[in-house]
Amino acid sequence: MKRKKVVVAILLFVIATAVPSYMTAQQLDPELTNLIQKGLNKSHNLNTNRIEAEQAQVDQQLAKSVFLPKITLNGSFTRLNDDITFDQNTQNLLLATQKLVIKEAVGLPFNSPFPDNIPLEDAPNLQNKNILKSSVDLDWVLFSGLEASNALKASQHKETSLNYLGLAEKDKVALKIIEAYDKLALVKASKKVLTTSEEYLEEQVFYVKKAIENGLATPISRKKIELAQQQLAGKQLDFEHNNILLIEVLHQLTGETKANLRLLEPQLQSVSVAEAATAEKRNEIKALEEAEKATLYKAKMEKSNFIPKVAVKGHYEFIEDDLSLLDPKWFIGAGIRWNVFDGNQSRLKSKKAHLESQKYRDQIEDSEEMIALSITKAELTYQASLQNTTIVKKEIELANETYEMINKQYKNNLASINDVLDALNDVEKANFKLQESYFNERRAVADLLHAKGILTY
Repeated sequence: MKRKKVVVAILLFVIATAVPSYMTAQQLDPELTNLIQKGLNKSHNLNTNRIEAEQAQVDQQLAKSVFLPKITLNGSFTRLNDDITFDQNTQNLLLATQKLVIKEAVGLPFNSPFPDNIPLEDAPNLQNKNILKSSVDLDWVLFSGLEASNALKASQHKETSLNYLGLAEKDKVALKIIEAYDKLALVKASKKVLTTSEEYLEEQVFYVKKAIENGLATPISRKKIELAQQQLAGKQLDFEHNNILLIEVLHQLTGETKANLRLLEPQLQSVSVAEAATAEKRNEIKALEEAEKATLYKAKMEKSNFIPKVAVKGHYEFIEDDLSLLDPKWFIGAGIRWNVFDGNQSRLKSKKAHLESQKYRDQIEDSEEMIALSITKAELTYQASLQNTTIVKKEIELANETYEMINKQYKNNLASINDVLDALNDVEKANFKLQESYFNERRAVADLLHAKGILTY
């Protein structure tokens, strides 16, 4: 009766693994989807990418701010060693001119002496030695020679490039988590295989014990069973180590608590991918194309250094008392600046930007070739894994039938215990190979979807 229960349990396990339900590659387990989202939130590379994208947005704001008026408030106090005045000859000339004006005003003849009772004013200082100033300045760029607009477009394409790089990084993070999750499922499946093998060995221990009591077997047979049990224990220990390691990997990738990760029971199943699924442009390619556009606008920005620039400048003094005789209270004016020759710096910088754009173009062509190769490789790997799964299922069927036959022969003294253990080992290996084949299928599908740019999670 016990043997029948064990056989039924084995058949149920084989049916559950050998005839899995097919699903589309995008129907991920809810637990896996949750882990991927946590991994995306935790990724330091993604956080760095988001910061760089925000910096590009700030660069755009800086380019726009060129056309905003700049208003500056100024204040200062200066003390000179002495007042700045006219020279003596000029002062004498000013006094004489003052006397002539006064004579004409009072109706005195030109050659008559100047009256002593009329006071004269000294010539004012050109600048008092104590100078207190408070003013406001206005600087307003009206036309930057297209330099600001080209800088704005370069920053916009740079931001878009960084956003695409972020999407590409998300795919990498998701692939790592999916692979670790599937490895954990493979380890969990191996545990089930080992448990089944353990039940087989327990059944054999029972029959060997009875056979020894009846003189139909020697203690050597029992020792061989014990050795097989020790080997199985070693495999179980290896399972525990792999399980602990994968829990640590998932914890590092997602930040999920180890206690929750230990509760996961992922399962490996065959997956299918629609052959008609058309490939889309990869985010890596889009990022390189946007980076290429950004460098081209950067080259235009450098060239625009030779286009005339127009600006308005204004100035207003709040304190008039300390202004010199030559200082205006306010002024406003428009000006133009035309950089005719800057020592070839703009031309060389523009050439450097063009060379950088050529570098991106080469990277785009190289990436497209590598992606096409990866799609072909992933498709071949997927087809090979499907074929391997079909073969392994036949191996499992044959291994189970062989074990049942040899086990019956052994119980009828027609086979040795070594034959039984070898047949049991074949069953165990075949079940391991099936789980590994499922794992390879899922890896090939994930790689194929990623290569085609249609991986979703």
